[in-house]
Amino acid sequence: MTYKVPAEPTTRRIALWRKLKGMGAVYLQSGVCLLPKTDDHMRRLKMLANDVSEMGGDCVILETAALDAGQQAKVLERFKADRDEQYGEFIGRCADFEAEIAKEVAKKKFTYAELEEEDTDLKKLQSWFEKIHKLDFYGAARAEEAARRLRDCEAVLDAYARQVFEANDENR
Repeated sequence: MTYKVPAEPTTRRIALWRKLKGMGAVYLQSGVCLLPKTDDHMRRLKMLANDVSEMGGDCVILETAALDAGQQAKVLERFKADRDEQYGEFIGRCADFEAEIAKEVAKKKFTYAELEEEDTDLKKLQSWFEKIHKLDFYGAARAEEAARRLRDCEAVLDAYARQVFEANDENR
């Protein structure tokens, strides 16, 4: 998709960019982005083209093909690099999650309220991983590491939950 939209208001231009990035688009340059051709992408791009038109802009949706295997590899690497960046941020948040639980264990804070808060945080991680994974069209290098780190977080929370249950059973 190529598009040109008025500079003002910036909020509409930013919203368009966010929608395209949220679909997993990679930008070749400002106003030129790529997505794999799927029925879902085509439908959503056509709706975005309508949004661009309503903004007073211009948009063209094209089907493209790389000139050779080297060019195709460059494009795929751009998709993978974008996902690897997201997986890297996700992995960092997993480390934060594990550190938070370790802090609670060290303080012996074994309350149901804390467990519920940590469970909510894990659900956010699980949802975030699914969003990234859904946009990982070509198998980014860090995908398995991110999946493993999520499983680690789930195991850490399970162990913490057992400690909470044991501590509260002993108090009864």
